[in-house]
Amino acid sequence: MNYILDTHTIIWFLNGDDKLSIKSKEIIENQDNYKFVSIASVWEIAIKISLDKFKFDKGLKKFLDLIDDNGFDLIPISFDHALAVSTLKFIHRDPFDRLIVSQAMVDNLTIITKDEHIVQYDIKSIW
Repeated sequence: MNYILDTHTIIWFLNGDDKLSIKSKEIIENQDNYKFVSIASVWEIAIKISLDKFKFDKGLKKFLDLIDDNGFDLIPISFDHALAVSTLKFIHRDPFDRLIVSQAMVDNLTIITKDEHIVQYDIKSIW
């Protein structure tokens, strides 16, 4: 299956955080699954690091290296993704999450998320 990780999911996975559900961890660790990280998540993390709202002791470059080392593929923002954002119901106010939802819709991906706002969209999600 094809999955896109919400920003908190990738952070919790890479940090080995117990907040990540067992089911989500098993899906992410399953080599038969394709796992994607949105460039929107990287952008969100970079902003949070610059505002001191998120700490990753080894820096953003190491964080990106870990994304690559774990076999995640980055999804760029396409014109189709932006168009999809423009048609989304305004359930979620976070622009990064709205973009991830749009990417899941356009690219037919299941979102791994705990976010109760994201799961209200007509998309596949799992936690």
